[in-house]
Amino acid sequence: MQQIHRLTIILILLLSVSATPAQEATANDHAAAWATVENIWSAEERGDDDWADEMLSADFMGWPNASPAPRSKSSTRMWARFNAEQTKGLTHELYPLSIVVHGDTAVLHYLYTMAVQTKDKKTVVSNGRFTDILVRDGTDWKFLSWHGGDDE
Repeated sequence: MQQIHRLTIILILLLSVSATPAQEATANDHAAAWATVENIWSAEERGDDDWADEMLSADFMGWPNASPAPRSKSSTRMWARFNAEQTKGLTHELYPLSIVVHGDTAVLHYLYTMAVQTKDKKTVVSNGRFTDILVRDGTDWKFLSWHGGDDE
């Protein structure tokens, strides 16, 4: 009888936990996730060498259009440093299309325009699109993955 009583209590606890609604996304969640996207673009534009270490999750795996395969955090760091040696960021503009926050995960779709200066002082303007997936890390958002790049 005591075992049935314990099983009943366990069953009630399990049902109450599974019936708890998922954390509702707030406007602050959307704003914080979008600010993280803006911050990574600004960091890369100003040539900040530490953005990959600070803003990508340890298990990051992203697939830019220009890459033949997905890139890990270390690969992304290496290519970001190489690109920073080839060009200087001038400006960018982001156009958010959709932000979905589900618990500790955010998915952001957006378009961009950016301008860079090459080593031979030519200005190159490009347009493209990205889908970024972020995960909450304490009070911060970090990139778990992304896909996109130039439309050309």
